Amino acid sequence: MQRIILNTLLTLNNLGMYLTSDRKKEFFKKHGKNENDTGSPEAQIALFSFRINHLTDHLKKNKKDFVTQRSLISLVGKRRKLLNYLMKVDIIRYRKIIKELKLRK
Repeated sequence: MQRIILNTLLTLNNLGMYLTSDRKKEFFKKHGKNENDTGSPEAQIALFSFRINHLTDHLKKNKKDFVTQRSLISLVGKRRKLLNYLMKVDIIRYRKIIKELKLRK
């Protein structure tokens, strides 16, 4: 049993988890009100943008990974909906997050 757990931990360590809880806290601290503010649109948009960039790099190397392609399209849609919501609610916050994350629209 211990051998299986050790092998699993080694495998996860070798994969290099790209989104750790510490990195999420950094996003929430930088773009949210504090590091525990996980629900603000700015924090979610920043997190989605990071994941979108990571999946885009993955798809450049693995062109036939259609499951990842589908999840990427889903994430882009979620981010777009949040950006549209933020634009309707508070245009100043919308412009600020667009500028910080260097998004096109």
